[in-house]
Amino acid sequence: MTVTDEVTPTAPAVGGVVLEASGVTMRFGGLLAVNNVNLTVSEGEIVGLIGPNGAGKTTFFNCLTGLYKPTSGQVRFAGKPLAPKPRLVVRAGMARTFQNIRLFGNMTALENVMVGRYCRTSSGAITSILRGPKFRREERETRAKAQELLEFVGLGKVSEHLARNLPYGDQRRLEIARALATDPKLILLDEPTAGMNPQETRQASDLIFKIRDSGLSVVVIEHDMRFIFNLCDRVLCLVRGEALIEGTPAEVQSDPRVIEAYIGAGGDDDDDDVQDAEVKS
Repeated sequence: MTVTDEVTPTAPAVGGVVLEASGVTMRFGGLLAVNNVNLTVSEGEIVGLIGPNGAGKTTFFNCLTGLYKPTSGQVRFAGKPLAPKPRLVVRAGMARTFQNIRLFGNMTALENVMVGRYCRTSSGAITSILRGPKFRREERETRAKAQELLEFVGLGKVSEHLARNLPYGDQRRLEIARALATDPKLILLDEPTAGMNPQETRQASDLIFKIRDSGLSVVVIEHDMRFIFNLCDRVLCLVRGEALIEGTPAEVQSDPRVIEAYIGAGGDDDDDDVQDAEVKS
């Protein structure tokens, strides 16, 4: 299969810059995990981040979302410097999912999404303890919004099911719904199709396009080359913590350095994916 075998939904017009990372570098002692990486994401854009295992993709994500404070460089969101604190990053309008699912297994799907929504509520501790009128109003609004988001990701009928009892693909979608509950302008997805079968992967692609069409920007880390090249407007390839190439999917997948980077990383399944996904002349 080549990328020309699938039809990518037409992207809306790209707007102003949402995220701008400049010269982001992250050192762990003597290990240089990310070295002087730049990334710009505009409104209504889907950007892919690829690279062999150990390329620094998730470390770069962690720098963007405040889990790590970069050794050097700057992250700006909506034109303002972004403090390297996850709580402030979320409140600014950036949400993320994780490579390993991090749901509250003993809570229902609805409750998991409600947790994500609480960053947008304003009830204080006393009001919450006393369950005053403001708390009850915000609780109703939070529950309604959570149910709306479950419907959006296709999980409306399982809102009262425990998260741990949901199929794997549904748990991935639940994580996305929880991230959306924070009212982000930009959502970062770390390997959203990891472990999924082909049908679930297609559903994930449709959901990401749906998120984009709702007005959000998206950044995706993914090892599935067919998925990423059919999904994204631009792709950035990292190798050993450095940017190898950034461009359109056609430009990236036809660059011999990208194929060489994967082959040099050990010849795993991603090598075949890159070669099979090349645009045929």
